[in-house]
Amino acid sequence: MKRKVGYTWRLREVMAQHQIFTATELVPLLRERGIDLSASQVHRLVSGTPERLSLQVMAALCDILSCTPTALVATTAENAGVRKTATGDLPAPPANVAKLRPRAARILPDA
Repeated sequence: MKRKVGYTWRLREVMAQHQIFTATELVPLLRERGIDLSASQVHRLVSGTPERLSLQVMAALCDILSCTPTALVATTAENAGVRKTATGDLPAPPANVAKLRPRAARILPDA
């Protein structure tokens, strides 16, 4: 059985719990911890869901927000539906197939 895994990035929620409401407030706090990201990079980190994140940035965020990585990332896992593949079985033809076939045309000579 295959499993489908996913995650939810909760940085904005955790920031709000610590009275940090904008990405620009986060920039100097990250710089104090040796993380030099531009304002636009921090904005994307706050407003979007990152696909990759350095552990140094994660550690700095956890230090700033006094939390653990599990507070920032909520994971999900569920069983994925199994796709059915074709077995080669064809449906049975209708009982009156002969009635559905066209009849041959007759060509008559010109009179």
